[in-house]
Amino acid sequence: MYPVLWEPFGFAISSFGVMVAIGFLVSDYVVARRFREMKLDPELSSTILIYAVVFGVLGSKLYYAIEFTLRGEAEFFPALLSRAGMVWFGGLILGTIGVTVGTWLHKIPTASVAAAVANAAPFGQACGRIGCFLVGDDYGKPTDAWYGIAFPEGAPPTVVPVHPTQLYETAWLIFIGIVLWRRRKASPFLFAEYGVLAGVGRFAVETLRVNPPMAFGLTGAQLIGITMVVVGGAAWLYARQRAHASPDN
Repeated sequence: MYPVLWEPFGFAISSFGVMVAIGFLVSDYVVARRFREMKLDPELSSTILIYAVVFGVLGSKLYYAIEFTLRGEAEFFPALLSRAGMVWFGGLILGTIGVTVGTWLHKIPTASVAAAVANAAPFGQACGRIGCFLVGDDYGKPTDAWYGIAFPEGAPPTVVPVHPTQLYETAWLIFIGIVLWRRRKASPFLFAEYGVLAGVGRFAVETLRVNPPMAFGLTGAQLIGITMVVVGGAAWLYARQRAHASPDN
């Protein structure tokens, strides 16, 4: 574990923060490359990145603060302003809204940006999950398997070997990224495919996590994962039907 990489002048630079920054840079590179393929100005990828960072970080912090306040484990504003605690689903929701607003304001084709983001998001998110692993956050249930890992300085700490679910999800996200890259010119709605695949992976990984159930014996992450699969699948079918009904086909 490497929760803190460096402490210049007493200010701790966390490995999670560094990996999140790397994730955004990786995403920026992928979006810029996709923009070139789509004959869009690659410099606009940085504009989209700003909207994604601002709205994504705000959304992830809001989700974290609301979730832990409802659980009675923290007060809203201290949780919101703390350096710890970021939930990917909140970042996805508000980040999507923010990027959409950015495309409208800067007159960038929203559908093209959505496709580019679908190619970039899995790789950026994978970097974030590596950050979670380095700080010992979001791990799974105890296991006696050889690949179990203890996080004595984790959040929270554990000296019992547990499932490194951060690495499981990282592997799945890289797989998603490769699949979607190969389908970038064939898919009727690439962002919907990302939603379905990310939702499936999140639901599966959550079975090994220790989060409390919220409804129907499922955790909040599993319920959101199911929603992503349903909404993404419906959107993909609708886009595919429209593509087949187009006069150009």
